[in-house]
Amino acid sequence: MPGLTSAAGAVSFLAEPEPELQVFALKVLNEEIDSLWTEVAGSVGDVEALYEDPSFPERELAALVAAKVYYNLQEYNESMVFALAAGKLFDLDHEGEFEDTIISKCVDTYITLSGSLPASSANQPPPQLTTAFPSTANGASSISAGLASPTTPFSQSTLPSKSLLSRQDSSTAFDPSVQANGSVTLPGALPASIASQASVQKQLYAIIDELFERCFQGGSYRQVIGIAVEARKLDVLRRAILRASEDEKLARKGEEGNLVRGQDLMEYVLEICMNVVQERGFRNELLRLVLDLLKDIPDPDYFSIARCIVYLNEHTMASELLVQLVQMDDAKTTAIAYQIAFDLYDNSTQEFLKKVRNDLPEPPEKAPPSQPTDTSTQTQDEPPEPKESDQLLRELNDSAGVPASPAENGESKKEDSSPAAEKAFDSIRTILSGTKTIELDLEFLFRSNRTDTALLYKIRDSLEARNSIFHTAVTLATAFMHAGTTNDKFFRESLEWLSKAVNWSKFTATAALGVIHRGNLGQGQKLLEPYLPKEQVAGANPSSAYSQGGSLYALGLIYANHETFALDLIREHFKKATEEVVQHGGALGLGVAGMATGDESIYEDLKVVLWTDSALNGEAVGIAMGLIMLGTGNIKALEDMIQYAHDTQHEKIVRGLALGMALIMYGRQEGADELVNGLLDDPDPILRYGGIQTLALAYCGTGSNKAVRKLLHVAVSDVSDDVRRIAVMSLGFILFRKPSNVPRMVELLSESYNPHVRYGAAMALGISCAGTGLDEAIDLLEPMIKDPTDFVRQGALISLSMIMVQQNEAMNPKVGTIRKTLQKAITDRHEDAMTKFGSAISLGIIDAGGRNCNISLQTQTGNLNMSGIVGMAVFTQYWYWFPLTHFLSLSFTPTATIGLDQDLEVPSFKFHSATRPSLFDYPPEQETKQEDAPEKVKTAVLSTTAQAKRRAQKKEKQQRRESMDIDQSPTTPKITSSGDNMDLDEPAAKTEDGPEAEKADGEKADGEKKESEAPAEGTKKKLEKEKVGYLMENMSRVLPAQRKFISFPSDGRYQPVKKPTGGVILLTDTTPSEPKSLMELKAKKPVKPVVVDSHMPTQLGMNAEQLDEHRQQRIRRAMGELDDMRARRGRARDQGGDAGGAAAAAGVLTAVDEDGEGGEEAEVPRDFEYFTDEEGEGDA
Repeated sequence: MPGLTSAAGAVSFLAEPEPELQVFALKVLNEEIDSLWTEVAGSVGDVEALYEDPSFPERELAALVAAKVYYNLQEYNESMVFALAAGKLFDLDHEGEFEDTIISKCVDTYITLSGSLPASSANQPPPQLTTAFPSTANGASSISAGLASPTTPFSQSTLPSKSLLSRQDSSTAFDPSVQANGSVTLPGALPASIASQASVQKQLYAIIDELFERCFQGGSYRQVIGIAVEARKLDVLRRAILRASEDEKLARKGEEGNLVRGQDLMEYVLEICMNVVQERGFRNELLRLVLDLLKDIPDPDYFSIARCIVYLNEHTMASELLVQLVQMDDAKTTAIAYQIAFDLYDNSTQEFLKKVRNDLPEPPEKAPPSQPTDTSTQTQDEPPEPKESDQLLRELNDSAGVPASPAENGESKKEDSSPAAEKAFDSIRTILSGTKTIELDLEFLFRSNRTDTALLYKIRDSLEARNSIFHTAVTLATAFMHAGTTNDKFFRESLEWLSKAVNWSKFTATAALGVIHRGNLGQGQKLLEPYLPKEQVAGANPSSAYSQGGSLYALGLIYANHETFALDLIREHFKKATEEVVQHGGALGLGVAGMATGDESIYEDLKVVLWTDSALNGEAVGIAMGLIMLGTGNIKALEDMIQYAHDTQHEKIVRGLALGMALIMYGRQEGADELVNGLLDDPDPILRYGGIQTLALAYCGTGSNKAVRKLLHVAVSDVSDDVRRIAVMSLGFILFRKPSNVPRMVELLSESYNPHVRYGAAMALGISCAGTGLDEAIDLLEPMIKDPTDFVRQGALISLSMIMVQQNEAMNPKVGTIRKTLQKAITDRHEDAMTKFGSAISLGIIDAGGRNCNISLQTQTGNLNMSGIVGMAVFTQYWYWFPLTHFLSLSFTPTATIGLDQDLEVPSFKFHSATRPSLFDYPPEQETKQEDAPEKVKTAVLSTTAQAKRRAQKKEKQQRRESMDIDQSPTTPKITSSGDNMDLDEPAAKTEDGPEAEKADGEKADGEKKESEAPAEGTKKKLEKEKVGYLMENMSRVLPAQRKFISFPSDGRYQPVKKPTGGVILLTDTTPSEPKSLMELKAKKPVKPVVVDSHMPTQLGMNAEQLDEHRQQRIRRAMGELDDMRARRGRARDQGGDAGGAAAAAGVLTAVDEDGEGGEEAEVPRDFEYFTDEEGEGDA
């Protein structure tokens, strides 16, 4: 039957009184509605009247026709309502645009209705700050921002386009208060028919349930989980996971297919929790549900459990899990426990790790005589309160067939355990303390050090050391290049340069020793002993306060994020210090060493110094207070800091407190909103600056659209250039998990008229794309190298070095050009000092850690790298204070893969990399060629002079031909770069050797012209010849991009307990009975302590007179007699007095700067034997 061309006849039947004619008209219109809807639209009221007539026999058909009419009119809400009223006539199985659109609208409405339900008790607002923040008329934040969905919609998995720059605060988000009134006039409100009619909602839920059931039957569990998470329907999420578990059990009994369905689903849920859910309270609810459901998953993934535990901050659950794995008394489960302990150390705070260590069982004979100082922890642990987490782990333990732990049977935690269990618990405590990880990283950096020393000396010689900014730049470059390698040779060989450090340059140089020796736990204190503050003795020469303060800072960097005796030592010196410089360094050292400990006593000590209202140490104290309380959200500390920030008149103190408050709110997300809004509304631009920092650290790595909108709004609206700069820069902290989205986000901002905005855009690219070599980011930064503003060029160079760290020509062909650009900026006499400073530290960053470190704001398991993020955040403050640049070393992550066996020893074995060796090889070292002399202007040559020279040259050639002797070398002197060659003209030189010489010169010029193209071509040919796949030794350098190509041979002796990643990997020994070969640890060498007795001359190979002469020589060196320094140092080495760089530099750095001419210098400390690169050069 041909289709209708007009609906006039059918529409006229709708007004007939006979129901049969009306039903016939509806059937005809339903079939042809897609082509005739324009004529039916005018009579849609008649169709609705038939639906509302309770006596009409085909009400559902009338509703379906009305739904299709409204669909074509793009009134999707009304269309959905009538489609739901159509009942069974709305066929979900029918494939068409109408059905797909209505289903999509139903899902969106279901999510919206579910999101309007009252929030659970676990998601209540945080405690309110009792501060007097100024209020605004429209409020600090929009209501819609607070009521936005906790998840990123799946249709917006990528960030919005550039139109986000002009987007206003989202007013179309669903507002429950609007929905209650059923108003359709306001954007974001649902139709009154949905808000008020329970029958429509019932039909909606029926449709959704039917969709879920079809997804279950088709195995599409992920779609159901996604909808359940967006709708906050935890009951649906539980139902989906349990259904998947049941299907998996049935599959085990029947066909052997899809056996890992439940495990894959759990990983998917965890991925959503970590990367999609943006609301912290709801994420915690999801994680608790996941832990509750893990008992029903066959062979649970213990590493996923540990990941949940870290996010939930449940130290009791962590200790219980470790105890249960150890008590299984199996080699593999013990190795899993060790691996989880390593992961906990990488992803947790010191406070959390301390509680886990205290919860582990201890034998009675090894029990500590005194309980921990944290009384709150003690009361919680003895006796342990029953928690929901304990019940979950007991059920999980029962399902796995593990015997109950002693704590569950009511026995004491310190019950006698087997020797193997006691050894395992001792090993776990060592791992949780961080000692093992730090030792392994130190060993890797020591043995794999590939620092380009020639480049470092070139930087030193190119920058004038008398200029403080240049001296500091070389110091920072040295520290970054040698970070963690313990190689301080440069300081020993550059004493002349080092002696020019004065005041804060000396402070920075001393602190650089902490970066170089970071992680040197066994020798750190001995290294810095000559520099540390000492009690003043009558008649003794005082040492420089700047070196004393720098030594405390360095001590904190050596023991960074590692609570040991060093924290107490720094605290003792800090409390005794009276000079502001020493207090400044002590505060920074306390903050770094005691990071995230939450120690109230240290906080009070810092606050006492803060109350003195000293601008010099107040900034460091404010930062240290934030570091100690990192991520705790301590309300009392915030109130104290806010109050003092409003009371003080010193901008440096306000700036330090602003950053400290941001550190306290690290990772708090919604909990920091009140503080952020209050700070952003403050009239003081420094506090608004701190509000942006608080927003960046609270939402770091979340990709929160709300935070991004706020930052972009401030970046284009605030009146302060500093605030706008930090707002753009903070985009890097929010979006570093998705670096490919950042270039598009800041593309327009990088072309702003405001240089501060351009600088912020450059740094945002460096922070978010660090170590990725992202081409889009490099394309944006390359034009900024030539920016007319010096600090923009500085930021562009620093960002390029961050992006290009650990990159070679094979990975990114532009890395060679960028390295040459950095070196050229240093040697360019016309370049500004700011740009040269940026170039120097950029060369240190790009070769960080002996070319074995990457900059990473994430851990190996994908969690937030707390120390890395904090280090990067404080590093950005070098804009105001250069010594804070050292904090960047906290974000340096060794790119090592280190395998350990069950005894936590380093076995010698090999694993496979399915790549060419040159693809991830070290970048080539710079050629050590002498710099060409400046090109000199050609001398004007008269014609008579040229003729005379040609006659003389012709005569000399004639004499040589007539001579019977063959000269071994030409008698005509060659033109060299040395000496005065202004009188030599090039035409005469060319005629000397004739056309052949000109041809040779031309070939040389062509070779120089193609010199830049040679490396790329050589690399390409090398790649073509190389075979794919090679074996790598244990403790080798493995870049993040290389990890996916790493595999362990299936027939090998050692197999990893989890998927190979970077860092420490526990291995299971398949043949434990065979003898094993271990790798020699070269960094762990004994250090002989300094002994003050008559044997000291014998130890140094000198008698008393020679030793005294040696000391006097070093004193004269420190006083400025530097002309014969190298000769004296050579004689000292011949006598056996060569010492480490730290000891050699002590005589220079501890000298007092303020003494007048002829004044006494500080006493030079004695040398001590310290093994550094001298012994390790042949082994590395």
